[in-house]
Amino acid sequence: MKRRLLVVLFAVMCGGVRAEVVLPPLFSDGLVLQAGSKAPVWGKADPGEKVTVTIAGQSRNAMADAQGKWRVDLENLEAGGPLGMTVAGKNTLTIRNVLVGEVWLASGQSNMEYPLAAWHVRNGDAEVAAANYPLIHVFTVKTKVAPAPLEEAEGSWQVCTPTNAPSFSATGYFFARDLHKAIGKPVGLIHSSVSGTLAEAWTSTEVLKGEPDFAAIFQRYDDAVAAYPKALQDYKDKLAAWEKAAATAKEANEKPPAKPAEPRDPATATTRPGGLFNGKIAPLIPFGFRGAIWWQGEFNSERGEQYAKLFPALIRDWRRRWAQGDFPFLFVQLQNLDIQPQPNKAHYDEMRDAQLMTLRSVTNTGMAVACDVGDANNIHPPNKQVIGGRLALIARATVYGEKELEYSGPLYQGMKVDGGLIRLSFTHLGGGLTVKNGGGDVSLPWRAGGPPVGSRAKPALDSFVIAGADRKFVKAEAKIDGDAVLVCSPEVKQPVAVRYAWADNPVCTLYNQAGLPASPFRTDDWPVFSTGKR
Repeated sequence: MKRRLLVVLFAVMCGGVRAEVVLPPLFSDGLVLQAGSKAPVWGKADPGEKVTVTIAGQSRNAMADAQGKWRVDLENLEAGGPLGMTVAGKNTLTIRNVLVGEVWLASGQSNMEYPLAAWHVRNGDAEVAAANYPLIHVFTVKTKVAPAPLEEAEGSWQVCTPTNAPSFSATGYFFARDLHKAIGKPVGLIHSSVSGTLAEAWTSTEVLKGEPDFAAIFQRYDDAVAAYPKALQDYKDKLAAWEKAAATAKEANEKPPAKPAEPRDPATATTRPGGLFNGKIAPLIPFGFRGAIWWQGEFNSERGEQYAKLFPALIRDWRRRWAQGDFPFLFVQLQNLDIQPQPNKAHYDEMRDAQLMTLRSVTNTGMAVACDVGDANNIHPPNKQVIGGRLALIARATVYGEKELEYSGPLYQGMKVDGGLIRLSFTHLGGGLTVKNGGGDVSLPWRAGGPPVGSRAKPALDSFVIAGADRKFVKAEAKIDGDAVLVCSPEVKQPVAVRYAWADNPVCTLYNQAGLPASPFRTDDWPVFSTGKR
């Protein structure tokens, strides 16, 4: 036995032991490869070792570099499967049940992370029981926070069955299900999200450090790191006192006091700048996919003005690193929630505005409005069927060619002051503007000469406010007039600005005939709560 061990050790030192070709967990049974474009496959082997990847009659060769890393790019695979894929070097690996189809990356915080398990989703038991789609596979990335980019993402591919589905991202699942039904192709979902996280955690530190407006992000982190040793010592002191108090309570047959909470080390916290990019996004690069879906923003909601720069920076960062062009990036505008705005607390109205600005400023993005489907008392709305479906609508219309499909509610386009009225115009009319959840008929004061032709009384729109040059907003009267919305108030004789659904928990009343809600908006650019907050 000792002789054999010595032989092995000698062989290792001399380089005589064969290193096997190895693959990261992304390339395992159940893998879904992107159809119709470049699909990179990579791994490790001996330096200089030739590796051949074969699937669907296509073979690609690569030579491992000095660090033992290799990569091949499969080209324009046709949708279908299941298939087998072999990776051969000094050894041969076979990956089974491989699909070729449409791959999407799903990321964000809790509303993307929360699973399909019954209590998270409306009609959850029925949804789980019906989740039998063998051509939908999901890879869930294990959470890791890292100071530098990791090379591998831990996880495994799972086939969509009622047994596996409860752990799937609910929003991601409903997106994948609706997309699969519409296009009839396999769908792969790479799920990489973490609850309670900030956008800066998902952005590379290189990009964050390159923007002066983000300097305060690092200052907060540095302050937290500096304060951690004292916080940890305070916790240990409190824990020791608690242990004595708990023992005393037990002897007296009394309820023990609450145990103190241990502080989180900022170095491993999921709010660390760049930490989740390093641990859960970088290891996925350069895996080929069609696009990304995103639901995040709650934890950045006190800094809406900054988010208007941070969110586009994140999108451009990912696109640059993947180097597969401006891939579709579809996101959810923050849902409605009944909260009381306080200093340094949530301001969902401003976050929605920042997200709308991102839609307008960053090419090939899509936004699913959610301010009409949230649970006012629950930051995690259970009606994720609607949100996943709206994301799928955007993908179907903008990515998969269903050009006649309306995929967005009305989006504010412009305004015109007409005496005491403001006339608002919109894109995405979806067959015409309509009122939902509105009030009774409204009679607006018209300019001299009488009302516009065809301006019959219609149900009133709620959630509109109007202001003059004094910037004091008051409740407005509003109604639909053809493809426009007319807004006024007897309190504002010379109006200059309008806002719609500008609240944390607005009543959404403006829709199009396709049944999709208008995005909240404002016509002004005046300072708001988050102005200057970094």
